[in-house]
Amino acid sequence: MTIHKTAIIADNAVIPESCEIGPYTIIGDDVVLGENVKIASHANLEYCTIGEGTVISPYASIGTPPQDLSYKGQKTRAIIGKNCLIKENVTINRGAGEDGAITKVGDKVMLMVGAHIAHNCVIGDEAIFANLATVGGHVHVGKCAFLGGMSVYHQNIRIGEYVITSGFSASRMDIVPFSKVGGCPAVIHGPNIIGLRRRGFSQEERQNLRKAFKLIVERKYLLSEVANHLEEQFPNDKNVLRIAEFIKTTKRGIYLRKDSCMSESFEE
Repeated sequence: MTIHKTAIIADNAVIPESCEIGPYTIIGDDVVLGENVKIASHANLEYCTIGEGTVISPYASIGTPPQDLSYKGQKTRAIIGKNCLIKENVTINRGAGEDGAITKVGDKVMLMVGAHIAHNCVIGDEAIFANLATVGGHVHVGKCAFLGGMSVYHQNIRIGEYVITSGFSASRMDIVPFSKVGGCPAVIHGPNIIGLRRRGFSQEERQNLRKAFKLIVERKYLLSEVANHLEEQFPNDKNVLRIAEFIKTTKRGIYLRKDSCMSESFEE
């Protein structure tokens, strides 16, 4: 175990011998570190579990109280997965609400400088937050999603898996899986073709998603009609059916239409 002499460690912290803790770091109450966790200088942790192999950069703050006026000191925590990379000045609040509420970050997540994850969020495996990307409380982010720099997302929304959002985007509604979105509000520009190709989606899968998104942005269908048309036209495509299910279960609504001033190709 390598712990710098200036670090402050709570008596009830659980720290394996394989961990490294840098100077002036504070490990507060009820912190559990996995094997081979590395924490750089001036980080602040409390009421959190950190998965094995995760690297935490200077001035990151994890498991601190939620920015929620209803929070009255309940026993909540933040849970961070394995092999995550948490860069400088990242903030992750612990859960709010009843005892046991959590904020959860999956495995292999990358949080770039200044990203913020609010209370009760659930972040899927391999998601990436670019610099200063911010999600409000109770946001669910799907696996392998990429949130652009300085983008912001309203509490209680869902951001689907394999989404990519442009920098400076903002949304107060759900964002459809597999989509490429941008703007304020963040509207659909088509499928995330490049990201899907990199993630191993087949040409047939990408072609079906491209056709599905053409249908989604057509102005002749209302939101209540889009999901049924997707199910009828792509009854055997699990990815398109996932989009249909996502649309049917939205509570916040979805921006379906492309901004008229932005022209994007649906070709590969």
